[in-house]
Amino acid sequence: MTEVLAWFHVDSVAEFWWVILGLSGQLLFTARFLVQWIASERARQSVVPVAFWYLSIGGGLILFGYAIYRRDPVFILGQSMGIVIYARNLWLIHAGRTADG
Repeated sequence: MTEVLAWFHVDSVAEFWWVILGLSGQLLFTARFLVQWIASERARQSVVPVAFWYLSIGGGLILFGYAIYRRDPVFILGQSMGIVIYARNLWLIHAGRTADG
């Protein structure tokens, strides 16, 4: 386990799991672009599926938690702004569906 910790540049098992959590958030962010790309290719035009916003908010929340753990004000500010935007988009999507009802 010591070799794994050294490879990730961490000093403890707890810190290793924080890095794994941060990587998981980053993977969700990557997945959102793949989902958008595939949806656009299928539609033959640029589209943003609802799954994009769910992956965005999921990845954003995980990365926000990781940023707080790291005490990185730049990372915290960047993720907090994104979370607000992702949540607003989901709100608008669901409010529009309810109105169309």
